[in-house]
Formats: sequence, structure tokens, C-alpha cells
Amino acid sequence: MREAAGEAGPRTQGRKGSRVARQQPAFTLIELLVVIAVLATLAALLIPALAAAKDKGRKAACISNLRQVGIAVQLYAGDNDGWIPYGPRAPAFTTPGNFYPSTGSPTSLLSLQSGAPVGLGLLLKDYLAATPKVLFCPGTDQPADAAVAYTNLGLHQSQGSYYYRHGGNTQLFGEPAARPDHVRLDDLGTNRNGLLIRALAIDTLFVSPPSLAAFNVRTRTHHRQQYADVLFADGHVLSRPNRDGRFTVTINSNADLYDAFNRILQVLERADTEHDGSAL
Repeated sequence: MREAAGEAGPRTQGRKGSRVARQQPAFTLIELLVVIAVLATLAALLIPALAAAKDKGRKAACISNLRQVGIAVQLYAGDNDGWIPYGPRAPAFTTPGNFYPSTGSPTSLLSLQSGAPVGLGLLLKDYLAATPKVLFCPGTDQPADAAVAYTNLGLHQSQGSYYYRHGGNTQLFGEPAARPDHVRLDDLGTNRNGLLIRALAIDTLFVSPPSLAAFNVRTRTHHRQQYADVLFADGHVLSRPNRDGRFTVTINSNADLYDAFNRILQVLERADTEHDGSAL
């Protein structure tokens, strides 16, 4: 009897424990849906905030890069009787594959097909050799293309992140002077609108059709085209909103390509008016 009772006791306890376990409350479908909704709401609030924080970080890094470029330009000018980086001269622009005006201004190229340095690429040997990546904005919208450009730097044609102008040299085509007037840091002259030249470099915001990709003329934009960072001749940098695409150069067809350099120079001329932080 005792043994029987002893054997029955544990079985009875096991059954009671099972009943207790079965009676423990579980999440209902409504409760699960509420939890999912709360998590989705939190994600909707946090993801834009995280994206904005990341964008702010890239913006700060881009501004820092341009400041370093500005310091390098000032050092270059100090070692070259005040002249800013200029050239080299190039053959006449006759094919999209040679997307560089014969006078060299303006340009976003850092090296030509031969690997020869050009524009801001002239700073690399003596002034930016240890920090070549400052010529590439971390806020690029085409990171794969930027990686290829960095790999090609000094070896083949390579395009940086910033349009650079040769001061008051506004001649786009034809036979350029060996070194035009008004390409000194303290004497950049006036732009085609008669205003003082202040902007030296600006983020590339260039949109082109897929048909030109075969010539390595591709869309290259930064900061989702929301704003453009500008380096001025006195070394300070401003981030300016891209109102109505005022800093964007859009090429709709191959026929527009010849006018691209004129449009890029217009962007820099608009940037001249932003020196104090408010457009004229």
C-alpha cells in the first residue's frame, strides 16, 4: 500500500505540474501584434535619425577634406610665387573619352589617361602624398565609381570629388596660354559675371545619361544632391543648399556634352556669391 501510494504520489504531482504549466498565460495574437507595431514605430523613428547622423558625419568629413585641400593650395602657392595649381594644357576636346577642356579649367580630373597629374592632382606629390583620400568626398552617391577612381589615381584617368577652377582663367577651348593671368591666390580676378572670384572648388553634382558611360563619363553626385560644400580662396569652407539644383550640372544627351564645361563654370560662378553664407 505504501509502495503503491508512493508510486502514485509522483505521478499525481506530475499531472498537477502539467496542469499548472498548461495554465500559465501565453501571448495572445493581439499582444504580439501590439509588440510588433511598437517595434515598427521605434524603427521608423530611429532609422531616419541614424541616417541623418550618418549624413551629418559625412558632411563634416567632406568639409574637413576641403579644408585640407585649401591648406595644400595655400602651401603650393607659398612655394610657387603665389600661383595656384594650373594645368597641364591638353589637346583639343574632341571625344567624350577625353573629358577635359584644352585649357584645363574647370575640371574634376586628378590625373589624365597617361597618369599625369592635373588640377588638384598637382598637390599630391608634395602636399597631399600622405592623405590622397581628402580629394574624395565620403558623401559620394556612387561609392563603387569612387573606389575605381581612387585605384586609378596617378596611373590612368582619375576623377576626384570636386570641381576645381584655375582662378580667373575662363577660356574653355582653343589654344590656352602657358599660364594665364589671374591664377595667383591673391589675384584671381573676376568671373564672367564681373564678380570677384572666391570659390576654388565645389562638390561635383554631375548627372549624365547612361549612353556616355562607355566613355567613362558617368553620373557623379554627392550628399544626395541636397547641398554642395564649397572651398573658397581664403581657405574657409561652407556647405550650401542645392536650391532648385543650382549646383547640379545635368547632361541630357551627348549633344550637351560640349557645353558641360560652361555649365560647370556657371556652378562655380554661383558659388562665388555664397562667400558670406548668403547668396547675392
